[in-house]
Amino acid sequence: MAVFEVRRGNSPVILGFPHTGTDLPSSIWERLNDNGRILADTDWHIHELYEGLLPDATTVRATFHRYVIDANRDPNGVSLYPGQNTTGLVPESDFDGQPIWKEGQGPAEADIAERLRDFHAPYHAALAAEIARVRAIHGIAVLYDCHSIRSHIPFLFEGTLPDFNIGTDRGKTCALEIERSVEEIASETEGYSHTLNGRFKGGWTTRHYGRPEQGVHAIQMELAQSTHLATEAPPFVLDAAKAERLRRPLAAILERIGKIANELKRTGSEA
Repeated sequence: MAVFEVRRGNSPVILGFPHTGTDLPSSIWERLNDNGRILADTDWHIHELYEGLLPDATTVRATFHRYVIDANRDPNGVSLYPGQNTTGLVPESDFDGQPIWKEGQGPAEADIAERLRDFHAPYHAALAAEIARVRAIHGIAVLYDCHSIRSHIPFLFEGTLPDFNIGTDRGKTCALEIERSVEEIASETEGYSHTLNGRFKGGWTTRHYGRPEQGVHAIQMELAQSTHLATEAPPFVLDAAKAERLRRPLAAILERIGKIANELKRTGSEA
């Protein structure tokens, strides 16, 4: 199976999709229990939601499911949120803390090493190559990492998640102009809530690649799935009306990021 898909564009903006894939090798599928086979923790329809919003953007999408290995986790297994509930490099449970593997069938160290080699590493090699290519063209690259999650998951966070969850590792991973502009559009979009560096401050991808001083900026957008799904439960169907409404501010965000990137390129200001 192809573990990633790349669509090259000439914009300074790159869209990353680490969690929309649903492919699992049969050998891994057979080890999942009935709960795991629901694949509830997928970022359902996110690549469809962003389709065509910035036509000349490059996209890099993992086709494998996060239960194979999580492409947005540190390959060394270091927690993104020490002291808080989360899922690991190869999850042992779902976002509700419930087991996803048949008894005795969870991943061993050898499994994790194999999946790092065969899935995680190739996806990030492709992503890094596109970042390097885009930066070589423009002198700057902006990685916009696309995510979604159910709006109510007590195991991970209290209460209801805001609609737009913007993560820049407290401003470390991108220029202030980018962070401010994304937050501005989110805050001014009627009918949606937002937060900046709240429960989600940017995953490993954002933190690993975001080096503004080197001309590589990264920002994560975690969307509450209530903004675009008919229901946050199986079969996780996309609500066309919700999606169309949501696409408008997302398009505005990507267009603004593209303009800022071009301005940073012209002025030579990369911080």
